[in-house]
Amino acid sequence: MPPLPGAEMVRTPLQLYRYLLRCCRQLPSASMQQHYKHAARQSYKAHGDEDDPQRIQQIIKRAIEDADWIMDKYKKK
Repeated sequence: MPPLPGAEMVRTPLQLYRYLLRCCRQLPSASMQQHYKHAARQSYKAHGDEDDPQRIQQIIKRAIEDADWIMDKYKKK
């Protein structure tokens, strides 16, 4: 189950970045939101020069899975 509706529509790195920022808004505390926003921003910058479409899709898939795990982790508390 994706953390937010629309995960299946993410196709580009920019769409992924915006999706992850929307996920961050769902976290319970401001410090958590800032932490994960910073992590998303750093990853976006680190992979900005990636040009292999297969690798980009692999990164998108993994990032959505990680976001799902994080959202589940904090919803249970």
